[in-house]
Amino acid sequence: MNELTAKLKEVLTSVLPITFIVLILHFTISPLESNMLYAFLIGSALVIIGLTLFLFGVDQGLEPIGHSIGNAITHSNSYAVVITVSLILGFFISYAEPDLHILANQVDKVTSGQFENTLMVIVVSVGIGIMMTLGMLRILKNIRLKFVFTGAYALIFILSLFSSSDFLAIAFDASGATTGAITVPFMLALAAGVSSMKKDSKLSEADSFGLVGISSTGAILGVLIAGLFLEGGNLNGALPEAEITNTNLLDAYVSKLFHIAWESFLTLLPIIIAYIIFQVFFFKHKKSKVIDIVRGIVLTFIGLVVFLLGVNGGFMEVGTQLGIQLASMDSSIPVLLVALLLGLTTVLAEPAVHVLTHQVEDVTGGSVKRNLVLIFLSVAVGLSIFMSALRILIPDIQLWMYLLPGFGLAVILTYFIPDLFVGMAFDAGGVASGPMTATFSLAFVQGIAAQVPTADVVTDGFGMIAIVAMMPIIAIELLGALYQAKSRRAPKAAISKERSIGGNHG
Repeated sequence: MNELTAKLKEVLTSVLPITFIVLILHFTISPLESNMLYAFLIGSALVIIGLTLFLFGVDQGLEPIGHSIGNAITHSNSYAVVITVSLILGFFISYAEPDLHILANQVDKVTSGQFENTLMVIVVSVGIGIMMTLGMLRILKNIRLKFVFTGAYALIFILSLFSSSDFLAIAFDASGATTGAITVPFMLALAAGVSSMKKDSKLSEADSFGLVGISSTGAILGVLIAGLFLEGGNLNGALPEAEITNTNLLDAYVSKLFHIAWESFLTLLPIIIAYIIFQVFFFKHKKSKVIDIVRGIVLTFIGLVVFLLGVNGGFMEVGTQLGIQLASMDSSIPVLLVALLLGLTTVLAEPAVHVLTHQVEDVTGGSVKRNLVLIFLSVAVGLSIFMSALRILIPDIQLWMYLLPGFGLAVILTYFIPDLFVGMAFDAGGVASGPMTATFSLAFVQGIAAQVPTADVVTDGFGMIAIVAMMPIIAIELLGALYQAKSRRAPKAAISKERSIGGNHG
């Protein structure tokens, strides 16, 4: 019960700031229809309940499964087993991720079927499966993370030279959409399970991170390669403006319940099947542990359904409406200020962010505090949404002007910081662009784009997740540089102190 209470407190501090920002805007410069405001408040309550249950369920169910599978495939001492299991798990976990299907459906509608949703889900899932397998082999072969990321992003850069700006935006957005509320906890636990088998504790600590970051490059590569084979080059189309619903509030939520519950079940199904297979042939867990894990999976499922119901029922409509209202004002300052504030707060409500920051603190034995990681992530995503809004307001700013120097700097910094922070940083990039950011913030940015005559709703909307996926990488790398500088100063300070004590004795 104490664990559940702790999770609730954590979630309240994450979600309430967003609610307060919306309420302050409602009573000052951006009033909302009463129906929409009530839907948002109900949505906030559902998000709090859902997120609390989800995070508790992940601790009880998903993390032990991922950790045990990681241990089991490492014990097999067979590269064939590692490759087969990683390819299958990587593909199916990605294929079942709800965020990916939401993005793929949006791309399909916007491009009038030029980039069909099933094709997009398949190419992204194949890319994730291949890169996750390479990520697992990297841990076993002790290959440094910086070399893997240098190679992956060099290949992405070469492919992007032959790609249209539309495919570039969709590719980077796909990398954010695939690292959602389910894939992140499972991949982190899988990496930790394989890494824990290493005798060198320092190496084990560093290798616990990086798998999510490596896997997400597979999504970018998958879309860029598909873009080379799709005829027509540029994608055309227009996003229909969001309709503000005036339906009965109960109907608005009930109508979405079955669809969200089914998607959430499909999301968890590959992990459930994997656990059953491994339990029968490898784990042989005792009955009490199986009951604990099943309870964890059930809580994860209920939490995910309630969370997504809150996000889709109340958050997205309000996000779009706020974007439209603020962008229609004479001054650009309110919309840019709110963009920054929303970015600072929405990332704190991301389920996978909490899973990652807790694992960072656990793996480092508390030497890297989770609150510090949260602050760095919050500032990074705040700047991301601000940069996205700025790009819509100033037509001359192109997406590649952010992504090229940003990811270039991210790769260069890997050579100057500890390996532990390299993995953490690239994992954080995917983690920050989860369901909260990709719904509320995306809706807000598209609301702005719908109101600005020079903006393209499609290109500007899709590009936002790409920026949100990039900025946290740089932020956590800078945290790593500070951590390294601090740890270097500590021994020097101790030596000088010893000298001064020795001098005093002399």
